Amino acid sequence: MFDFLIIFFSQKIIPYLGFFPYADQLPLFNLPRWISALANFDGLHYINIARNGYSQYEQAFFPLYPLIIKYLSLLFSNNQLLTGLIISNFSFLIGLVLFYKYLKDFNEFQRISTIFLLLIFPTSFFFGAVYTEGLFFLLLISTLFFLKKKNYFLVFIFAFLASLTRLIGVFLIIPIFFHLIEKYQILKIKNKERATKMVAPTAIYNYLQPFITSLAPFLGLGLYCLYLWQTTGDPFFFLTSQPIFGANRSSHLILLPQVYWRYFKIFITAAHDSRFYISVIEFLIFNFVFVVLVLDFINIFKKNSNLFRISSFEFRVSDINRLGLNLFSLVNLLLPTLTGTFSSIPRYSLFSLSFFIYIAQIKSNFIKYFIFGIFVILHILLLGYFSQGYFIS
Repeated sequence: MFDFLIIFFSQKIIPYLGFFPYADQLPLFNLPRWISALANFDGLHYINIARNGYSQYEQAFFPLYPLIIKYLSLLFSNNQLLTGLIISNFSFLIGLVLFYKYLKDFNEFQRISTIFLLLIFPTSFFFGAVYTEGLFFLLLISTLFFLKKKNYFLVFIFAFLASLTRLIGVFLIIPIFFHLIEKYQILKIKNKERATKMVAPTAIYNYLQPFITSLAPFLGLGLYCLYLWQTTGDPFFFLTSQPIFGANRSSHLILLPQVYWRYFKIFITAAHDSRFYISVIEFLIFNFVFVVLVLDFINIFKKNSNLFRISSFEFRVSDINRLGLNLFSLVNLLLPTLTGTFSSIPRYSLFSLSFFIYIAQIKSNFIKYFIFGIFVILHILLLGYFSQGYFIS
């Protein structure tokens, strides 16, 4: 409701730009513009895929979300925009409930603070838009939640679906892998008796079950690659088609120092228009989230002095799941920069969950409330401009 109010009043204050593909199709869905605005930019690509299948170069968008829109829209008078909004918001709501349960190891205030930070983050409105954010959040949290519960069948299902929704889904192998380390402790077999136990049928089954689960993220991505190979001849067309969509993305590897250099040149030479200020926000959010994740990484090691201590051929591990989530969060943040830009980083940062957990644990109320205030202000500004057709993230 808060976001809808922002959109409603933004239409009266901010001039409409609306320069993006398929913008002329928004009125066809017979929804007020303060609702249909949540399908701006990528949202219309997902709707177009749901209605007509992949057009040229749209394979950059992963298939699960538009497939669900396509079939569920039959229940909503074939209104794909409305269907996308329902899927995103319903998925996000369930994801929030699971996320709250996932945080049970933290005290009540920290759990609520983490959820609140996520809700007011500058780009959190994408969770409720016709984007994959809401659905992927549910799949990500479900994977982590059931991994904690050791329900490997459900972990397999959700990790498989996650990698059919976004590329970062394949990197769920990171928390799954670290969970396996915690489960088995990677203890060296010291005697024949222990060696005999390790090859018992039950032990083999207990070992193979989570190991097979770890293949799920690769199977989901592999299935999409197979489809692309059959239809385009390029199994990695979701990557090679990226430059077509602008944002100065490159199809070959660009290192982080090169990205910094590009942005320094933008700050020095570019005209001070809306794109300049979006670049500033991208730069600031990337660095803030990156620094927090590094601090979180250091904090994990400080709290666990025996982490990865090898002694007498024994690999002792403590709080390894937390480390797995931190590394996933770092990969989630850094992976997009390999295309040579911080573009969309404010939106991609939503899945760096360790960032929100760390901020929620800050003891200084002044620092926390200051961050809250900045987030709310940026949230209002970014949503307002996004709803009026300005590229935000």
